[in-house]
Amino acid sequence: MTSGTLTDSRLRIGPLTLDVPVVLAPMAGITNTAFRRLCREYGAGLYVSEMITTRALVERTPATMRLITHHESETPRSIQLYGVDPHYVGEAVTMLVAEDRADHIDLNFGCPVPKVTRRGGGSALPWKRDLFRAIVERAVRAAGDVPVTVKMRKGIDEDHLTYLDAARSAEDAGVAAIALHGRTANQHYSGVADWGAIATLKEAVTSVPVLGNGDIWSAEDALRMVRETGCDGVVVGRGCLGRPWLFGDLSAAFRAEAGEIGWDEARAAMAAPPLGEVMAAMRRHTELLVEFYEEEARACRDIRKHVAWYFKGYGVGGDTRRELAAVEALAQMDEIFATMDAAMPYPGEGAEGPRGRAGSPKRTVLPQGWLDSRESGTIDYAELAEAERDDSGG
Repeated sequence: MTSGTLTDSRLRIGPLTLDVPVVLAPMAGITNTAFRRLCREYGAGLYVSEMITTRALVERTPATMRLITHHESETPRSIQLYGVDPHYVGEAVTMLVAEDRADHIDLNFGCPVPKVTRRGGGSALPWKRDLFRAIVERAVRAAGDVPVTVKMRKGIDEDHLTYLDAARSAEDAGVAAIALHGRTANQHYSGVADWGAIATLKEAVTSVPVLGNGDIWSAEDALRMVRETGCDGVVVGRGCLGRPWLFGDLSAAFRAEAGEIGWDEARAAMAAPPLGEVMAAMRRHTELLVEFYEEEARACRDIRKHVAWYFKGYGVGGDTRRELAAVEALAQMDEIFATMDAAMPYPGEGAEGPRGRAGSPKRTVLPQGWLDSRESGTIDYAELAEAERDDSGG
């Protein structure tokens, strides 16, 4: 297995230079501008939008236009696109570049949810080598000087692995970086991510950065991934749910690993928030959601799904959690917070480790006959149109 040594905390993706080699993974219903801004307040990195379907973008549906809107404080601006038709992918990239809406574009080839894969999208798509190549080439060509990256999984299942073929094709097409989630589509988020596949990819791809994704729950996990696989940076998804300060931990850890600051300074900067700081983060998150939605009630509905993540491990009673999970206004949230012990110390291990739904392995839903050939043949794009119309695919 490759062994990595970090000598510089920066990561270069095409013309972009990130202060630390950390990327926020796109997560449907999570990584809107409010959550991205919150995470950015804690630490450096590249903060990617929710997954945007290309046809919905080209057709300028109101929900999609809201999702691609960045706050003026967000730089660089990063948008992840999903599509199954090279034409619409190219049109979407052209639109983003012509209208100066993005500084970085990522292409999604990793989503495992059925409504995406049943139409040949997400983690199903790299199986069709010519279609994958056509989409990536079209995006890179349309992007011009704006860097295009790809994010993928190992394959559909262990018998239908695609990541090495796809990565070489993407590298040849001119992408600026390749990210690999060390699971197959069939695994969804179950089991343990295969970091060995990330190491194998790093050995195969030599001209652009390789980023690793999967089971990064702490700064220590991120450093271990880099050391064990040799990858150039990490992509963090579920590990930051209810823990936006993880990006501060990651910034400190990577700077210390590169020798830019001492480990004592880094450890002192890492978060161990008492309950009051968690409440403050949740309230700030809600305020940013109010600004994003321009509607307090909708923002409060959105924050409800974050309650269990924010208070994981803390001694917050069930009644209080239920009240927060039904909150309808900031004033009501403040009233509930006033009944809680702000001085309650950080619970350590109880607040750490896996979060978010792991689920169980399940057979990936694919179009009829999808696995019969590695080539797309005469795909009827009208049959795939449903996958192009959603505003966000997960």
